[in-house]
Amino acid sequence: MTGRTRLIGDIGGTNARFTIARDGAFEGFERYGTDDFPSLGEAIADYLDRVPAAERPHEAALSIAGPVEGETVNLTNHPAWSFSRRSLAEECGFDRVIAVNDFSAAAMGLPYLGPADLAAVGGGKARRGAPLAILGPGTGLGVGGLVPTPDGGWIPLAGEGGHNTMAAVDAYEDRILDLLRRRFDHVSAERVLSGEGLVNLYGAIAQLDGVDGGHPTPAHITESDEPLCRRAVDHFTAMLGTIAGNLALTLGAAGGVYIGGGIIPRLGKRFAESEFRRRFEAKGRFNLYLSAIPTWVITHPNPALVGLAHLP
Repeated sequence: MTGRTRLIGDIGGTNARFTIARDGAFEGFERYGTDDFPSLGEAIADYLDRVPAAERPHEAALSIAGPVEGETVNLTNHPAWSFSRRSLAEECGFDRVIAVNDFSAAAMGLPYLGPADLAAVGGGKARRGAPLAILGPGTGLGVGGLVPTPDGGWIPLAGEGGHNTMAAVDAYEDRILDLLRRRFDHVSAERVLSGEGLVNLYGAIAQLDGVDGGHPTPAHITESDEPLCRRAVDHFTAMLGTIAGNLALTLGAAGGVYIGGGIIPRLGKRFAESEFRRRFEAKGRFNLYLSAIPTWVITHPNPALVGLAHLP
């Protein structure tokens, strides 16, 4: 991307982040609440109003929390910001608008992250030339992968793995999921491994205990020392380990599994000491296979922007 300047934006269900990338590099970003503007175009226009006219880019690269197919791009968790690439380019004065799935963008950023951007959880050693996997709970559950090419490049895998069916590993999880099946027509991984999923877990545990747990926010659950909140987080991190192990097996991700999103990096030491890694490896005959695969928490503030800055 040498010599190229572009607006890059990570568009989630709750927040959007914008910055200008020059020659693949950028410094910081500005955060916008998606509820603060009626459309993506108006949010971008507000950001560009602060950029000197001579420095405004002529193209944009955006990561989107949802599937990206065709001309019209729909945001799964914030449909009001759905857009046509052509119309957005005309509205904002761009020659072109690139749009990719948010976890495809984050996956593309993985090769550019350094040791300071990652925190290891458990053992294992990355195998060179092997696929990488990434997942992260936030507003939803993002899932992606990166497959190496013979010439040393990478191909991102875009998918909606967060909507795979959530499976239980013991009788108590069966009871949790049974309660959720009464509420939802399909209990996907995202129904328990996201911000709202954490609230769903909390509510199910409270119901099984026969108590009124109230209606806490995801932030309250992760920050509180109340026993019910701690149990919800414990189940959350363990079930994330199950899904991460499934993803590693599916992709053959011997290059490592990366955990991003807005929830896990905030747990810090608590996540490192959780059941995540044990559950990640707990795949019977493939326990040794998974024990050799490293898992990291991404501590970089926005790997998707790194990936967008380096898109061709």
